[in-house]
Amino acid sequence: MSIESSVGRAFAPGHITGFFEIHDDPDPRRKGSTGCGVVLDKGIDSIVRKGVENTEVFLDGVLVKAETTRSLIEQLVNFPVHVYCTSSIPIGCGFGASAAGSLSTAYALNDAFSLGLTSNQLVEAVHIAEVSNGSGMGDVEGQYFGGIPIRRTPGCPPYGILDRVPSPSFEVHCVVLGELSTGSVLNDDGLMRQVNSAGRYALRSLLSRPTVSNFMELSKEFTLKCGLASDRVIDAIEAVDAVGGMASQAMLGETVFACSAERVKMDVVEMLSNFGEVTTYKVTSCYQHPVK
Repeated sequence: MSIESSVGRAFAPGHITGFFEIHDDPDPRRKGSTGCGVVLDKGIDSIVRKGVENTEVFLDGVLVKAETTRSLIEQLVNFPVHVYCTSSIPIGCGFGASAAGSLSTAYALNDAFSLGLTSNQLVEAVHIAEVSNGSGMGDVEGQYFGGIPIRRTPGCPPYGILDRVPSPSFEVHCVVLGELSTGSVLNDDGLMRQVNSAGRYALRSLLSRPTVSNFMELSKEFTLKCGLASDRVIDAIEAVDAVGGMASQAMLGETVFACSAERVKMDVVEMLSNFGEVTTYKVTSCYQHPVK
């Protein structure tokens, strides 16, 4: 197939961060975050084909700036491309959409134009684009790893080391209350000191007891310690707690995510629905069920 007629398509999942700590470094490959989150079964599909004059990126049919995706494209190819992204997750609300769009584009480019890159090389290119544009500090590694990824050391492979909370598949219920600018938080030095201290404690605590319930509890503690939550976010978290569920804020977004035992699932969804439309996603990872 000629490069002019090549078309590539790929999918990358969304990722919700529960808590994190930022690690700065002059080498963008080592710069990033540690922490933990959940990878969703929905995300962004991207289709790429060679462009005519300029690179253009469309999201759900609308031409967008997409600086991170453009930076990724410039790293991988030296000709214009057209990217058509379709999202099944909210944008700008803490679902890792920027990284998902760039990661799916990277895989699609690799497929369409036979770039011959490995997954680690593609993740490295997306990571560099993310940290260089201030749009994310670790989502791409989590999306690549899947499940409930624990980012133990910052950066992309081979620098970033990941682990995973073992768990059977479960559902996460989300309600979006608004948007929160990632850049506005990352550029606030005082706030980042609080975030990093709380994130460091949360990671140590999770590694001592790596369970879903502990992850959710530590994520809630992190949210309250850092002061990132609005009154409405706190109200939603407390409402879920009141019916026996577990909830926290998606980092960084004005979004509440929750999970629960099956017996209180409907109560949790009903409580969240008082704050807005509830969307349910599945989190899946490799897990061996105990022998009965």
